[in-house]
Amino acid sequence: MKHCKSFSLGILFVLFGLSSCVDEISNTIETDPYFDLKGFVEENIQKVDNVEVAKVSQIQEEKKEVKVVYSIKDWEEEFSIFKEADINKASMLQSYKTTTSDEGLTHEALPNSKEKVKFVKVTYDDGAVSSVSIKIEDDNLFYSTTTLAAIYIDNATKLFDHYSIETTQKIWFLDENNMKIEGTIVAKD
Repeated sequence: MKHCKSFSLGILFVLFGLSSCVDEISNTIETDPYFDLKGFVEENIQKVDNVEVAKVSQIQEEKKEVKVVYSIKDWEEEFSIFKEADINKASMLQSYKTTTSDEGLTHEALPNSKEKVKFVKVTYDDGAVSSVSIKIEDDNLFYSTTTLAAIYIDNATKLFDHYSIETTQKIWFLDENNMKIEGTIVAKD
């Protein structure tokens, strides 16, 4: 009987200890400190699988217009720049200043930061994301590149409506290279 009581007390202490560990673990699980751009893009491209897109590509002065039907894989490739611009990495935690308002939020690289993603701007309409824009810059001795990209959401359907990706690249001793892609969703399933 004495062993049963001490065994029961031992189990009680172990259970209490485990429950406090579980509480401690659940309290340390944190949400991303910055807007989850990668998750946002991954979630929303699922909603526009197999839609028709009017796409305009421009390299320097040469323009090409086509209509294409994008699969999820095509969207992943087209929006890879947005996924690359995700700033939710441990190494970036102290690199950005966040400002918020009812209309949106901005994560902007601090002046002394060496991060390539210069800003992520999110605008809201009635509490839902209406657009996301990013700026990425890379500069070294041999080349410099700047990319500005934006995704716009249709307020009625809450699906991607149109987007633009523009990159300017300058390689040492060569002329500047300008590339731009614009897409507008034409038909939704």
